Amino acid sequence: MAAGGESGRLTGGSAERLTEGTAGGQTGGTAPWADQPVAWPCRRVKTTEGILMDFVVDQVDTPGGATMVRNYLRHPDAVGIIALDDQGRVAVERQYRHPVRKRLVEAPAGLCDHEAEAPLAAAQRELAEELGLAAATWAVLVDVYGSPGSSTQATRIFLARDLSPAERPEGFVLADEEADMDLDWADLDDLVAAVLAGQVMNPTMVCGVMALKTTLTTGGLERLRPAA
Repeated sequence: MAAGGESGRLTGGSAERLTEGTAGGQTGGTAPWADQPVAWPCRRVKTTEGILMDFVVDQVDTPGGATMVRNYLRHPDAVGIIALDDQGRVAVERQYRHPVRKRLVEAPAGLCDHEAEAPLAAAQRELAEELGLAAATWAVLVDVYGSPGSSTQATRIFLARDLSPAERPEGFVLADEEADMDLDWADLDDLVAAVLAGQVMNPTMVCGVMALKTTLTTGGLERLRPAA
C-alpha cells in the first residue's frame, strides 16, 4: 500500500517494504545509479478518496524557492509474477483493461492490499488465486514505479519457478475482469519479440520478461535477489 496514506485503506507501509534496502537491485543505496530518497517540503491541498486509490493535490516547495502544484494518485503497491515452467514458457493472462479499452497480455499480478502482508506472501497468494499454481523457487526480478510522475505505486516483480498445481484460497472467486480472463503459456522469446514490436504494453509483463531474458542471457539467475 502507498506510503504516507491518510486513508485507512492505504496504510500499512508496503511501499517501504518494496523499496527499502535492496530496491532497484542495489544494496544500501551505495551504487552510483541508485535512486535516492528525498522529500521536498509540501502541503496537502486536497484529497479525493476513491475505491482503491486516492487522488491528492500537493503544494510543493522546490529547492530553488519556487512553489509548484502536483496532482497524483496515492495508490497501493503491487506485485507481479513471471511464472516460468520447465519448458521455458511463461504463464500469461489476457485481461480486459477498461481505461485503455484493450484486452492486454499480462503476467499474474495484484495489489498489496492485505494489511501487513509481505510482498512475497502477496505474490504467492496472487499466483494461487489467478492461475491455481504454487512455486517452490522464488526470486526478485525487478522493482519498478509504473508512473512515478502521477502515482505512488511501486511494483515488485518476482520470478517463480518449479511450479505445481495449487488450490485457490478458500472463498476466493474470480470476478469482474478476472472472471473473463484467458490463461495460457507463451515462449519467452515470443514474448520478448512481441514487447519489442510494441504488441505487449502491460508494464509488469514488459519489465518482467525483459528482466528475465537479460538475466538468462547473462547467466545471472544466481545473482537475483532473494524473494524473502
